[in-house]
Amino acid sequence: MIESLLVANRGEIARRIIRTGKRLGIRTIAVHSEADGGLPFVTEADEAVCVGPANPAQSYRNAEAILDAARSTGAQAIHPGYGFLSENADFARTVEGAGLIWVGPGADAITAMGDKINARNLMAAAGVPVAPGTTEPASDLDAAVAAAAEIGYPVMVKAAAGGGGMGMGVAADEAALRTEYDKVRAFAERMFGDGSVLIERYFPRVRHVEVQILGLADGRVVALGERECSVQRRNQKLVEESPSPAVSPELRERFLAAAVRAGEAVNYRNAGTVECLLDPATQEFFFLEMNTRLQVEHPVTEYVYGVDLVEEQLRVAAGLAPTFDPDALTPRGHAIELRINAEDPKRFLPGPGAITTWNEPSGTGVRVDSGYVAGNTVTPFYDSLMAKLILTGDTREEAVQRARAAVAQFEIAGPKCNLPFFAELLENEEFLSGDYDTGIVSRMR
Repeated sequence: MIESLLVANRGEIARRIIRTGKRLGIRTIAVHSEADGGLPFVTEADEAVCVGPANPAQSYRNAEAILDAARSTGAQAIHPGYGFLSENADFARTVEGAGLIWVGPGADAITAMGDKINARNLMAAAGVPVAPGTTEPASDLDAAVAAAAEIGYPVMVKAAAGGGGMGMGVAADEAALRTEYDKVRAFAERMFGDGSVLIERYFPRVRHVEVQILGLADGRVVALGERECSVQRRNQKLVEESPSPAVSPELRERFLAAAVRAGEAVNYRNAGTVECLLDPATQEFFFLEMNTRLQVEHPVTEYVYGVDLVEEQLRVAAGLAPTFDPDALTPRGHAIELRINAEDPKRFLPGPGAITTWNEPSGTGVRVDSGYVAGNTVTPFYDSLMAKLILTGDTREEAVQRARAAVAQFEIAGPKCNLPFFAELLENEEFLSGDYDTGIVSRMR
């Protein structure tokens, strides 16, 4: 097993990785910005190094500073978490070129799946269903208009290099497309350094379902079930659950088989997620993208399949066999994750601030992965995620009951918080029925 691990991330995911590292007897090293020096992940690591000021470009995205920290602390491996440098193929190559272990998929797989158009084409060639859309970037507005006319409105306008729900727009007609194309292209150039845009069929009523895959050290790719991710605001997830209430055993079999084919097509190693859109009316699903990293919502899979995904990542990176039998993966129970964000519960606008009260719920079937404690400050420099509240049970109904109680018990004061939204959602008949789609939040508002 790896002996020393540098965690190139912050907040709850850094704490999460450090926790598993400590359990396995691995020396853990945190890197942090000047703004994050007082957060729990810094003190919980065996060693910590400040890598720059609050600006992520000068700290958490500063590849050279992170590599310098690895060298100075004698780190053997780097785990990137999610976000920041986690899907940066150049960084992955640099880490391995420096003689360190990269806890993630190979740089070639990251590159292959990082461009949405290239990924769509690869998946289609591998027999994975893809939605109608362009097979090359829409080079200009006229090309976008022509593509949309062929695909049929409404269409989704997407940044080819985007991710995390960013760089997307919906156009119901040509006039809207002309506006959205310029907007998405400018955003993509500013955020990703790549203004390439693709045009894809937009499904007004659709569910967002993803499959957790793990590429093993022996070359096999296995699927650890699906997650429902349809409760979203601005195309970004708020709630995830596993198994999906929309997926029958027969549909699950098709989902998992397609996800395995997707991983095999790029010789995938380590943890990744194949994201899909599911048309509930026809039970057809289409490849959306592959996230070549650990997902925010990985805890629901951990419960349902009884695995520690971070441990499995470390084992794959070290060339070791998994702790589970790949031929005997059996789901059990139900898990729901709520993303507790520092944001207004009505309009979901960020609301950072100093935390004066932080009392986490506890009890049977309650897990909290948090990045903060009372006395910390949620700053405006990073994502608004403060904690993940994970509720489990033998049934979906039991997990929902525990979620209601846990939301009522969770006390946070200081920054704005979306806990009131979850209290509302957990009483919403559409959500409780399990028959919901990506439009549920907009219908609640």
